[in-house]
Amino acid sequence: MKYTDIKKAKFLCRPNRFIAYVEIDGRPEICHVKNTGRCRELLLPDAEVVIQKVDSAARKTKYDLIGVYKEKRLINIDSQAPNKVFHEWVKNNNFFKTLSLIKPEYQYQSSRLDFYIEAEKRKVLVEVKGVTLEKNGAALFPDAPTERGLKHINHLCHALNEGFEAYLFFIIQMKAVRYFAPNNETHQAFGDALISAEKQGLKIIALDCEVTDDSITARDFVEVRL
Repeated sequence: MKYTDIKKAKFLCRPNRFIAYVEIDGRPEICHVKNTGRCRELLLPDAEVVIQKVDSAARKTKYDLIGVYKEKRLINIDSQAPNKVFHEWVKNNNFFKTLSLIKPEYQYQSSRLDFYIEAEKRKVLVEVKGVTLEKNGAALFPDAPTERGLKHINHLCHALNEGFEAYLFFIIQMKAVRYFAPNNETHQAFGDALISAEKQGLKIIALDCEVTDDSITARDFVEVRL
């Protein structure tokens, strides 16, 4: 996945979930934050950030904040990126052999799951979650309690009983992590639900990403520790 019109900036503050103030070439600018999560350990005063210029008369802000450096590691925080990254990855590798259909935003019960996939006679439902939280080499999800995430797990498990295959992909929006784990400190119920769902047949996969200022690409499988 590629970005255009990229700039570096200095993070100043984030008054609410949707906007941040950054400094560009010595002047303050308002950015749209493409992630409604907390990102508290990333969006710190004076952090170096990556922004994208977006020309649109309908917008109040000229820039999107899409990445932040945590020391020397660049972390993509664009919440729209993981689905695009997964879509590119699944088309360009042989994970689902003889892939014949990828349908985004598949309505299943009261959930809109991210993908419906057909490969030979296999019917597969996939939910994708982006991971931006890292602690001591571990990639963790979620960074805030997620009732929506629990709902998706429950519906994927129900789909297993109807003959679907079901996958939960965690797209880790950075490189150089040792493993993925549920963030039980933040949402124990989510971690418990993952363990239960795996026992029922849900396949849980984590992929890290190569992240540059203007791109993000899925790369390697990462160990999942539940």
